[in-house]
Amino acid sequence: MEYETKTGRAGPGNVMSPRQNVRKNLDFEPLSTTALILEDRPANLPAKPAEEAEKHRQQYEEMVAQAKKRELKEAQKRRKQLEDRCKLEESIGSAAQTWNQEILPNWSAMCTSRRVRDLWWQGIPPSVRGKVWSLAVGNDLNITHELYNICLARAKEKWTAPVSTPEAESEDQGSSNRESSLELIKLDISRTFPQLCIFQQGGPYHDVLHSILGAYTCYRPDVGYVQGMSFIAAVLILNLDTADAFIAFANLLNKPCQMAFFRVDHSLMLTYFAAFEVFFEENLPKLFAHFKNNNLTPDIYLIDWIFTLYSKSLPLDLACRVWDVFCRDGEEFLFRTALGLLRLFQDVLTGMDFIHMAQFLTRLPDLIPAEQLFQHIAAVHMTSRNRKWALVLQTLQKEPERGSPVLKR
Repeated sequence: MEYETKTGRAGPGNVMSPRQNVRKNLDFEPLSTTALILEDRPANLPAKPAEEAEKHRQQYEEMVAQAKKRELKEAQKRRKQLEDRCKLEESIGSAAQTWNQEILPNWSAMCTSRRVRDLWWQGIPPSVRGKVWSLAVGNDLNITHELYNICLARAKEKWTAPVSTPEAESEDQGSSNRESSLELIKLDISRTFPQLCIFQQGGPYHDVLHSILGAYTCYRPDVGYVQGMSFIAAVLILNLDTADAFIAFANLLNKPCQMAFFRVDHSLMLTYFAAFEVFFEENLPKLFAHFKNNNLTPDIYLIDWIFTLYSKSLPLDLACRVWDVFCRDGEEFLFRTALGLLRLFQDVLTGMDFIHMAQFLTRLPDLIPAEQLFQHIAAVHMTSRNRKWALVLQTLQKEPERGSPVLKR
């Protein structure tokens, strides 16, 4: 009975009050505190005049109508999102079928065709992405699965071998470097896509990532492990089997741009930055001047983008789309993507000072519409005075060493 009284239900001995009758006749149940406007005044106060009561009724009905309108709008938005998702899934399924049945079986003949390039630009379906990346990157280093297993076995030996004895130090003069590499690998793995929780200790891909990075330090002891490599390896692991991921990883890092950055070749890195600035000024002269006036140099934001191939800076699905075209077009696309990002955010950036620009570019927004970014990338022209990227880079490499701010990482 107490529950019925509190909830306003009429029991056998309960007589409905006028207020309850008012609520009963409404199309909607009162919405939480908004319904208080219909309440009678306390008994110790004069009753509401009829005119005021009618005004409150109208206000309440307006509130209900607004709530209904909002609800309808939200329902329409959800329906539109569902329709878009279904269309996207159908499109991906259709594209995957095209890649599997038509393109991949005839790779050599079709990979450079206009139709395939157009499909490539739209994004490679996740189910075939790894296969396409492997084919596009190639294996100029001729690494086999057996070689990966040998490198991994050596890495495991080094992980367990003592390093403090003089004999060990004489056999491995780089033992201290090896120790620091191993520690850095452990630290970096814990910070690799932490939101996914799959590469951290106990996660399903922790050991795989550790193995690939360890094997690489044995395969290329002259390079070793460099911060940022874990993100590249992780993206490959998500799309390829372990040995194939290692093969793609080693071949990617062997590209001139990646090798220049990971070996910290300051002179060559400055040449890449200088080439980037040629196209920056060509495509976005106002923003370029704004950056110059604020002394914002490319190394401040480009180093992290290039080191991790955007996998740390962009949402993962968008980074994979950048990788799609990068695997096809090479290093030029990394810098074209950078210009696309600057073009996308140029209106925001032109209103910022040095500190805010640096902060913005080193921590890009979490939500970047893929189609919008790729429209801006497509609008970037990688030609300066009839010279393409490769020729501009080659010309700058022949020039005397330029003075430039100290590179920071």
